[in-house]
Amino acid sequence: MAISHQSSSSRHRVVIVGGGSAGIGVAASLLARKHDLDIALIEPSDVHYYQPGWTMVGGGIFSAEDTARPMAKMIPRGVDWVRSRVISFEPDRERVLLEDGSVISYDRLIVCPGLKLNWGGIPGLEETLGRNGVTSNYRPDLAPYTWKLVQQLKSGKAIFTQPGMPIKCAGAPQKAMYLSADHWRRKGRLKNVSIDFCNAGGVLFGVPDFVPALMEYVKRYRANLRFNETLVGVDGAEKTASFQTTEADDTKVVKKYPFDFLHAVPPQIAPDFIRESPLADQVGWVDVDQQTLRHKKFENIFGLGDVTNTPNAKTVAAARKQVPVVAHNLLVSLGLAQDTAIYDGYGACPLTVERGKIVLAEFAYGGKLAPTLPTALIRGTRPTRAAWFLKAHVLPTVYWKGMLKGHEWMAKPAFKV
Repeated sequence: MAISHQSSSSRHRVVIVGGGSAGIGVAASLLARKHDLDIALIEPSDVHYYQPGWTMVGGGIFSAEDTARPMAKMIPRGVDWVRSRVISFEPDRERVLLEDGSVISYDRLIVCPGLKLNWGGIPGLEETLGRNGVTSNYRPDLAPYTWKLVQQLKSGKAIFTQPGMPIKCAGAPQKAMYLSADHWRRKGRLKNVSIDFCNAGGVLFGVPDFVPALMEYVKRYRANLRFNETLVGVDGAEKTASFQTTEADDTKVVKKYPFDFLHAVPPQIAPDFIRESPLADQVGWVDVDQQTLRHKKFENIFGLGDVTNTPNAKTVAAARKQVPVVAHNLLVSLGLAQDTAIYDGYGACPLTVERGKIVLAEFAYGGKLAPTLPTALIRGTRPTRAAWFLKAHVLPTVYWKGMLKGHEWMAKPAFKV
């Protein structure tokens, strides 16, 4: 078990900010390479979540308990766990400042606190979450409410929203729609449920190769796709949702839709302490080289996971591939390894189009297809039961017993030639 303590002024060879999949994963991979490395991990939460499971909770496949573990059991043995929040960075002095007034100094810093779900960015949303038919699989306490609402809905209007990019797991908003619609279809209720998918973007999915298969399910579920419509307000009492769109003459128009069921996804930004720091680029994300994941300005700082400005999908699958790249390159920077590891932008999104079938979208920078399993097994861009088995039974084990334990199964990095 990790050593936990209230933060105090100290110095460590490596300091990691964030105890999510990226933070714990990279700590484990570093120790797998050098078991006696002095590492401190800063994380205030006492629960660690397997976030890809929340969509399955909202679809009645997983229980909420399946996705949670005590943080103390997840942080690798030998890592100092600093249970506090970061308020700012002083990279020129190699220091991290914490909210309790203490200071943690470092030789090398890894920044991976994830992103911020900006629930307050949509007026009225926070006040009605978890009641009035308003839910979101982006919160572990609300995903069970999603499933409850799906089971209860016999007829009416169901609205699913997706904010502008970037967001955590870009396929999750539509996965919620597919699993809900599949349940209504199986129960014979789909003919009585009108489905709208309101997307702030202009396409269903960012990698065109996967769109044809997804569109087959959109048609099966008779879902109405509303592109370039951004959720800007929710009135839970009246059960109405307001969306802003831009007309052909560039005029901004707000439309109000009634609903019986609303699955809302908030806009997503970097945490405040990142956006206001010297580590951020012009729009607030940690500014790293997209291949080496080393900070562009501060050579002893690395970043990975959802908080960086790398142009890849923000998924656990991406973090799983980034972890060994950062672990190796950090040791190179300490003179403890050779060559430079490269991240190719790999990301994956298992699109749950129905209970028992998934379109396994795997791609790298530029939308290049990057399958890791034989095409004969997963059928490339088509939905398969094999991909469902992978998502429901294999990937959770790969996560808990592989990635978070320093095992780099199917994630060995490539190197610069």
